[in-house]
Amino acid sequence: MEKLPYLSADKIRDFIEQALLEDVGPGDYSTLGSIPEERYGQAQLIIKEPGFIAGLELAEMIFNQFDPNLHVEILLKDGDTVIPGDIGLRVKGSAASILTTERLVLNCLQRMSGIATKTNQLSAMISHTKARLMDTRKTTPNFRMIEKWAVVLGGGLNHRFALYDMVMLKDNHIDFAGGISKAIHSVKRYLKNEGLNLKIEVETRNLKEVSEVLAVGGIDYIMLDNMDYDTMRKAVSMVAGKYPLEASGGITEETLKDVAECGVDYISVGALTHQVRSIDMSLKAY
Repeated sequence: MEKLPYLSADKIRDFIEQALLEDVGPGDYSTLGSIPEERYGQAQLIIKEPGFIAGLELAEMIFNQFDPNLHVEILLKDGDTVIPGDIGLRVKGSAASILTTERLVLNCLQRMSGIATKTNQLSAMISHTKARLMDTRKTTPNFRMIEKWAVVLGGGLNHRFALYDMVMLKDNHIDFAGGISKAIHSVKRYLKNEGLNLKIEVETRNLKEVSEVLAVGGIDYIMLDNMDYDTMRKAVSMVAGKYPLEASGGITEETLKDVAECGVDYISVGALTHQVRSIDMSLKAY
């Protein structure tokens, strides 16, 4: 399991439990009605298109949590390049258990592999720069842990996991608070009073706001939101390495390389998780 702060055996176990409850409910009656309890079966995961595989470790956990007597043989590693015809894993044991867990296993593998593949593709486009690709909170509700795990397996970085593990003062926070200075001072007082040690990132929309953040100081990251290339380059020059810079806002595959070449440290792309296409694969008896 990746050493990620939001991943733990307990959290993954809870996720699998809830996902099985959603899909199986009181019973998989198709399987219960047609497959004898003692029937032995074996199946293999067949890759149907090129990409990067992610979710094999999770698949093994799903099989074993549902039925500890299933034997799972992992044939590839998460993050490996795959081509059509590759076999990712084999599972043997109760045919009924394999059938009941098949869809949850495939849903996770296909989605995670799609995210890992897209992350790897986009990361390769900016590998000649110092910029690193990051995800966002634009994730599927109750599936964020798995999607962010897939980003890391694809070679990307995780941004904050949720609202509680980092402060991000976005445009609406700043506007409602009465400006950048008031927002920063207010949140720093709050963190001190609450005994919270959290990183602070401030979103800026123009060079004037970048200058305001620099004047106030005491933060950890500056976000450059929806800025054109010339403005981003000027912001990079203004900040001069004092704070790491994140470019964000509507960045696409077509604009990614140009943004990275402006000199920013990070580029966050929501499409890594909210617009990605799953990789085709199937679990077939053999």
